[in-house]
Amino acid sequence: MKIRVKNIDGYFIDYIQSVVLKSLFYVIMLIPFRIRLKIFGTIMSKIIAPSAGYDQRIRENLQLVMPNLSPKTIKSLMQEVPKSVGHTLIEIFSGNDFKKRAKKARITGGGLKELENAISRKQGVILVSGHLGNYDVPRAVLSELGYNVGALYKPFKNPFFNAYYHQKISEISEPVISSTDRNSLGQMVKLLKSGGMIGMLIDVQKASAPRLTFFGKPATTATSAAKLALKYNLALVPTYGIRLDDDGNFELIIEHPIPHSTPELMTQKINDSLERRARDHMEQYFWIHRRWKYKVKRP
Repeated sequence: MKIRVKNIDGYFIDYIQSVVLKSLFYVIMLIPFRIRLKIFGTIMSKIIAPSAGYDQRIRENLQLVMPNLSPKTIKSLMQEVPKSVGHTLIEIFSGNDFKKRAKKARITGGGLKELENAISRKQGVILVSGHLGNYDVPRAVLSELGYNVGALYKPFKNPFFNAYYHQKISEISEPVISSTDRNSLGQMVKLLKSGGMIGMLIDVQKASAPRLTFFGKPATTATSAAKLALKYNLALVPTYGIRLDDDGNFELIIEHPIPHSTPELMTQKINDSLERRARDHMEQYFWIHRRWKYKVKRP
């Protein structure tokens, strides 16, 4: 039998990278939660973002969708957005420490009663959100209230580090379902049909998806959450975990469920909801990701 040396080398590199990253996170987790947030937020804003070009991507995205923003506001967001991203990253990897703080979040938005009613009649709920604030706050808070809340996540390519990541996010709530698992849809449907909840993010560019609008610009947006809601009569509820300060305090916004209509109309309503919340908290939206990947002609 031939040994594929390249694959062995690849696994060895993955293993070494995993050991280094896990060791780094182990040291970080020894630091008190509030202090680790401030440290990692500063590192992301002052070191990682400039070296990785994230600050320029933030500028480009803002100039694309909000061309009238002042240079002063853009410069401020180029600092604040990476800091928020750094907070989110370290919060999620903090597992139980994050959950202990997040479960104290105040709940607003007016949709909690309707969510409770849906669960009481065994109607599954899709907690739909985007890359705003900390998107794991709804899972942390609602699981602590006794609800069965799962999450769909995209695994890391490094299998060794992904096992560690899976462990940490599972501390917030379970089940945690890999989006690359061929049985992921079946696992989600089983959870939802039993009256559980699943968290999904929709603000990811997908070439084959319908071209809807987001911040006034065409943005391809997957309609899978709305299609699931229609097929299995699920409640589609926009939820957001908004950061209130740099100490790990949050507001959980639960909006009224999206009325059932068509996948495109429902998904557009979600885009509109996310846009409203992002405009209210510009520094907490993940402007570093490529939401608009095609070229848009500017006037």
